Amino acid sequence: MSRVMAVDLGSARTGVAVSDELGMLAQPWKTLPGGEAALDAVASAVDELRPSRVLVGLPRNMDGTYGPAAEAARSFAEKLRARAACPVDLWDERLTTVAAQRALRESGRKARDQREVVDQVAAQILLQSWLDRNPCD
Repeated sequence: MSRVMAVDLGSARTGVAVSDELGMLAQPWKTLPGGEAALDAVASAVDELRPSRVLVGLPRNMDGTYGPAAEAARSFAEKLRARAACPVDLWDERLTTVAAQRALRESGRKARDQREVVDQVAAQILLQSWLDRNPCD
């Protein structure tokens, strides 16, 4: 398995994480612009990293339903598929940001210092959950 990339899409910031070449461990990579600029920024990251697959976080409500943010993620993934030279899949991202905030807080990082990395860590958690469920052969 080669490198896999995950995207935690946001209106202000977009977190990106990548796996190691063995596809076992996820690590935060960068925080990219969110909103309108996200597609170009993520497409450039795909060109730079050349992952074998890209995962886009799909936000779901706790009751399993989908809201407007999920529709935005679906639309983003569809547009990215047209530009990426690899598969682009959606992956459940429920509570990844909450888990990222908790992990950063437990590591001693102050809330005001979390803003720059919380989206990367959320993408890392999303990616690690996918890697754990899709072990390399």
